[in-house]
This record gives sequence, C-alpha cells and structure tokens, in this order.
Amino acid sequence: MGFGLGIGLILAYATAEAILSSAQVLILVLLSAFIAVSLEPIVVGLMRLRLRRGAAVAVVLIGFAAVIGGFIALVIPPVSTEISALTKAIPQWLQELHDHNSQLGRIEDRYHIVAKARAQFVSGDAGGKVVSGLLAASQVIIGAVSGTLIVITLTTYFLIGMPAVRDFGLRFVMADDRPRAEDLTNRIVLQVGRYMLANLATSVLAGIATFVWCLAVGVPYAAVLGFLVAIMDLVPVIGSTVGGVVVSLVALSVSVPTAITSLVFYIVFRFAEDHLITPLTMKYTVRIHPVATMIAVLVLGTLLGLIGALIAVPTATAVGLILDEVVFPKRDQTGAVSGVLS
Repeated sequence: MGFGLGIGLILAYATAEAILSSAQVLILVLLSAFIAVSLEPIVVGLMRLRLRRGAAVAVVLIGFAAVIGGFIALVIPPVSTEISALTKAIPQWLQELHDHNSQLGRIEDRYHIVAKARAQFVSGDAGGKVVSGLLAASQVIIGAVSGTLIVITLTTYFLIGMPAVRDFGLRFVMADDRPRAEDLTNRIVLQVGRYMLANLATSVLAGIATFVWCLAVGVPYAAVLGFLVAIMDLVPVIGSTVGGVVVSLVALSVSVPTAITSLVFYIVFRFAEDHLITPLTMKYTVRIHPVATMIAVLVLGTLLGLIGALIAVPTATAVGLILDEVVFPKRDQTGAVSGVLS
C-alpha cells in the first residue's frame, strides 16, 4: 500500500510539473478551441447555404486573413512614417545637445547625458544590455509569430473536425445520458457563438466611434486607434476602458484639452455601452448576473491573463447552463423526495 501511494504521489507530481511546463501550449490550445467554437455559428450558417464544411471553413479563414491584412495595412504606414521621422530627427537632436542655448543643450549641461552614455558603452555594460534587450525582443517576436501560427492551425483543425470532436467528447458520457448531454453541448456552443458575435458587433461599433471621434478632434492615427479599441473592447469589463485611456494618451500629442475631452467622451461612451448597447446586443445571448461576470473576468484574468478575461463570460455562461440543467434539477429532486418521505 505504501509503495502504491508513493508511486501515485510521484505520478501526480510529474503530471502537475508537465502541465505547468506546458501551460503556454495549453493556453494556445484553449484559445484555439474557443475561437473555433465562436466561429462555429458562421460555419453552420454558410453550410445552410449548401456549402460543404471545408468550403465554409475556408471562407471564414479568408475573411479572418482579410481582417489581419487590413490591420497590417493600417499599422505599417504610420509606423514607417514615425520611424523615418525619428531617423531624420536624430541628427538634429545631436546638434542641439551641443548647443548650449537650446533646451536639449541645457539639459546636457546639467545632467551630462552624453558623457554618462559614453562611459556606459566604454565599460561594456550598456552593450551587453542592448544585446540582451535585442535578444529578448527577438524571442518575443518569434514567440508571437509562432503562437499565431499555432492558433491559426489549431483553429482550422478544430473548425473542420468540430462534429468529430463533439462526438468524441460525448463518448465519455453514459449512453442513457448522451442525448441530454448532446443537447446541452449544442446549446453551450450556440450561446458562446451568439455571445461572440454580439460582442464582435459591440466592438465594431466602438472602433467606428473611436475612428469618427479621432477624425473630428484631430487625434492622429484614427484608423489604427479605432482598430485597437475594437480589439480591446472584445475583453469584457476592462477592455473599452483600457482602449479609451490609450486614445486619451495619444490625444496628449495634440493638446491637453483634446486629451481631457477624449477621456470624457470615453466615459460617456462606456456608460452608453453598458446601459444601452450591450443590453440590446446581449438580449438573446447570455443571461448571467453582472456579479458573476465580474468574478469570472477577475478569476480567469488572473489565471490566464488576457485570454482568460476574453473567455470569462462564455465560460460563466457554460457553467450556468450546466448548473441549471444538470446539478440543480438533481438537487431539487432529492429535496422533493426527502420532503415526501418525511
């Protein structure tokens, strides 16, 4: 018995270590499955138009690629413009550093920035830090690219094989309970898909409102900021707030009054989104208490980061359906039988 318990503890520890070491991969798999479930209603709708599942998935992926291409087309021109402007400004800044009458020259006379930077490079510390920083940045870029490719590949496989995956999962349920479990699974998938489509509509509206506002008040990069706010608005509770803060900070480059008015605009828009837009778009999708939504976002956001916050509401919805359809009826029946016997 002791030997068996020891082996069990060792296997449990090894399993926990394996899960922790592969946490990033498991998060990517979870994200891919969530995206596939969210896109499932679109695929089903296309299949109703007499498209095969493979063709429907191809249409969805082409649309996704078009969105990514549009984002790149929006981001690259302003970024390249800023890089070229920075490259042209560096010689002027260096010249102003040696001009004692300029602002940069007075800062240099007071803090001796050039001498300190030269000393750092001579000592070798700065060079090592630059190299390590470049290596870390390259690792982040490679990780982001590889993670994106993994998510796209897994999402494609999940979308194509969604019926097979669903049937395989249902085989773990007893045969007598399998029809009920299948109905519950279909309802969960439908609710999650409806929620994501409604959330996407709300996010698109937030992006359009940001684009129009930035054009109206003269905030630069209106299209990029609108796309950024639309992406951030997909995260419930905190997404639109973070996007509004980013836009307000960018508006500081125009003027302080513009930044303040932008912040007020997002406060008003957030109020309208919470009390007018979201109730209309979510009317026929999810029905969970706001407290449950907040708790789900906080808990899953803490455990899984941004991905956890993104899947918090659908997860809470699925848990609520399971409780209402499986757990609570059994409890109610047990209570009723106990009351009759007493």
